[in-house]
Amino acid sequence: MAQSERAPGPVQASYDAVVVGGGFAGLFALHRLRGLGFSVRLYEAGDGIGGTWFWNRYPGARVDIQSLEYSYQFDESLQQEWSWSERYAPQSELLDYANHVADRFNLRTDIQLNTRVKSARFDDGADVWIVETDKGEVVRASFVVMATGCLSSTNTPKFEGLESFKGRTFHTGRWPREDVDFTGRRVGVIGTGSSAIQSIPLIAAEAKHLTVFQRTANYSVPAHNGPIPEDIVRDVKSRYAQYRADNYNTALGADWGYRTDTAMEHTPEERDAEYESRWQRGGLSFYGSYADILSDPAANETAAEFIRGKIRQIVKDPAIAEKLCPTTAVGCKRMCVDTGYYDTYNRPNVSLVDLRETPIVAITPTGVRTSAGEHELDDIVFATGFDAMTGPLTRLDIRGVGGVSLKDAWEEGPKNYLGVSVAGFPNFFIIAGPGSPSVLSNMLPSIEQNVNWIAEAMAYLRQKGFTRMEAEVPAQEAWVTHVNETAAPTILMTCNSWYLGANIPGKPRVFMPYLGVAPYIAKCTEVVANGYEGFALA
Repeated sequence: MAQSERAPGPVQASYDAVVVGGGFAGLFALHRLRGLGFSVRLYEAGDGIGGTWFWNRYPGARVDIQSLEYSYQFDESLQQEWSWSERYAPQSELLDYANHVADRFNLRTDIQLNTRVKSARFDDGADVWIVETDKGEVVRASFVVMATGCLSSTNTPKFEGLESFKGRTFHTGRWPREDVDFTGRRVGVIGTGSSAIQSIPLIAAEAKHLTVFQRTANYSVPAHNGPIPEDIVRDVKSRYAQYRADNYNTALGADWGYRTDTAMEHTPEERDAEYESRWQRGGLSFYGSYADILSDPAANETAAEFIRGKIRQIVKDPAIAEKLCPTTAVGCKRMCVDTGYYDTYNRPNVSLVDLRETPIVAITPTGVRTSAGEHELDDIVFATGFDAMTGPLTRLDIRGVGGVSLKDAWEEGPKNYLGVSVAGFPNFFIIAGPGSPSVLSNMLPSIEQNVNWIAEAMAYLRQKGFTRMEAEVPAQEAWVTHVNETAAPTILMTCNSWYLGANIPGKPRVFMPYLGVAPYIAKCTEVVANGYEGFALA
């Protein structure tokens, strides 16, 4: 019998639900399901909870959504009592918050750390899942809830000679716990996505020399981070419920000051004044500049050229500035939020290598060799991102009805209904998965919406005496079509991004997240009102 098909050992315990992943999604799923009387076991591969904020400890790691929004809303006392030190909370504070929540709601008793789920197989005769961990533990569960995150499977390109490098290597998504000192060292950073843009200014301040290897320039806007003014804290906390509801009704689920007029209605001077106000406000509010920024290429180009103009103003070397100016549309890749990123290229100890002009040929024992020659390095930082959205799921051995693997079911791209349920995989739910707003939204409220929907569905099944629920194939096919049709007319489809899986060789090019928080919530509500329309209940 092949290794992937071997039978697991004897069942050692039974639960109503197994939750996989101990980040913000898993913690809330555990809390919500326990509150409904379900017995739950949560497995987490790390030796601590926090998910994204446990693993991503690279210099400068912080959230790009305002802290007052990127937080739980399920408990009013928690909302009122927790105080954020900064507008955009750093990794350490977000990890403290996760641990505070776990302690406050006594979640640790049902969390098993240092345990990676290896496989989950559906027993079609008994309507239960058999879950096996890397510790050899085998448990039975009526439901499996995947809280594995969208950006948790790190991606390191298979560079020739990678194993030969004699220096230190790091991946921003798996940063060590102990502080990493770059003082006096020659450092190379490969990649210029969000984690690179946040870490490069801090690494440059320490390193003897920093070489940035850039394949594709990204748009970044200043965070203007700092303590949150007390009057803003008081205002938001005085109307938190309405504030959250208002954000749920926006396109991307966040307080980005959305305008309803279009860019092309205005003169160039009026547009520049609006963009300047967004630049001074900081953060991702650029998305709210005009209603047509993500749909009209001409409107998008006005915002793009404004940001390019800022880069040219900040970066003193015109040749370097042009290399840093993106040629793609604003928003076709997730915009980044930084503190001093572009100004870092004015430092005498920082150099930029354009990999489109001189691609990497190999990693050598002493550095990185491009087509133009060798760059000698002591350390290499891989800021090369993740196998986004599907990777955390397809890297596990998940098998549904008839032993069909999820990886095979998604061979042509992720297929599910509402982003939460997959045909042929009964009682199997995904939180913030492909087909839901997830990474195109404020993740914490989207997580809560998904968890609440899943928990209420499970309670409904129990109340009605059903033991099985799964997406119907026609509903699933219609949803996948709808997800892609919604994105098709937008600029989100105009560049090779991880939204489409373009950063992973051989991965199907399918737009994975759903664009539109408010219509997504409306659809989820409609499905329930129509007796879980599109689901087979048995």
